[in-house]
Amino acid sequence: MLATERQPDSAENALKRVPLHDLHVARGGKIVPFAGYEMPVQYTAGVLKEHLHTRASAGLFDVSHMGQIVLRPRSGKVEDAARALERLVPQDILAVPHGRQRYAQFTSDTGGILDDLMVANFGDHLFLVVNAACKTEDEAHLRKHLSDTCIIEPLPDRALIALQGPKAVEVLSKHAPSVAAMKFMDAGPHKVLGIDCFVSRSGYTGEDGFEISVPAEDAERLATALLADPAVLPIGLGARDSLRLEAGLCLYGHDIDTTTTPVEGALEWSVQKSRRLGGARAGGFPGADIILKQFETGASRRRVGLRAEGRAPVREGAALYAGETSSDKIGAVTSGGFGPTLNAPVAMGYLPTSLSNEGTTVFADVRGQRLPLRVSAMPFVPNGYKR
Repeated sequence: MLATERQPDSAENALKRVPLHDLHVARGGKIVPFAGYEMPVQYTAGVLKEHLHTRASAGLFDVSHMGQIVLRPRSGKVEDAARALERLVPQDILAVPHGRQRYAQFTSDTGGILDDLMVANFGDHLFLVVNAACKTEDEAHLRKHLSDTCIIEPLPDRALIALQGPKAVEVLSKHAPSVAAMKFMDAGPHKVLGIDCFVSRSGYTGEDGFEISVPAEDAERLATALLADPAVLPIGLGARDSLRLEAGLCLYGHDIDTTTTPVEGALEWSVQKSRRLGGARAGGFPGADIILKQFETGASRRRVGLRAEGRAPVREGAALYAGETSSDKIGAVTSGGFGPTLNAPVAMGYLPTSLSNEGTTVFADVRGQRLPLRVSAMPFVPNGYKR
């Protein structure tokens, strides 16, 4: 079953269509509601083949439902936009050089995660990519807190596509030779097929690949050109979900949300030393007292990887127990399914920190049966990033 992003709260919001909607239908995409949009969950190849094709070759994903936002400093100095954004995230944005991007989280006063996002330094402004279901709230959050120093510019007239897999660079460099020299998390403007695009060497699959922000009116021409390459297949949300699960990547609204802190979510790696206690710019973001204390003393629970000993997938929401017959629930699965690369089920969930060590066995309740799970290191499948 596909893990979905949190749906918009207002029932009056009709489903929107992405610029590539007609292409998806023409290619046999099965359209489903997702985060307020009509999106393809799979194509004629099916989720399993789409997943394995991306791991072996290259897959094209439409992620145009995501939010794209520019933070333009009123002073003209990108450092001022970086300092301003640090008031809302625990990451070191000032240290992101021109042409690079960084993963970050908007945090709340209680230490929870309002959304996770990517932040790129484009030299004279910052470029943000946020989750589809949160983008309206994220824009309001930015306007409320940063309008004194930044002009907030949403980019609704741009599509976002991702070319992922070991052959992605070979395919994309035919249309944009400059991307071949990019390394993981490089980001900036590039001409692709003669179109002015924003390109980052990143993605949501654990594979090498690129995310390409393109003007909406040019999106179909670009996608069609990429799909004309025999190495590329269109890939739907189903395989996107199984790929990111094998890569151990969080889905907002499931593995992290307003009730989880970055430390509980095992995202300590994303918070640089300069923002931690004793750092040059420690704290100063919402929930800092709570989050930074957890860096020192630990949190009571933790997101972990889980491998089933059998073949049955353990889905989101399954209760976790310390023993085969114990009655006290100790946690829950937040994402789970079958991992086609591993030919085995994989899952993520939260456990008490005392039971989060690799190799620990816990039990999931699946339709009244207790199935053993082993705490496992993530990613489940080694990543293929171009370092």
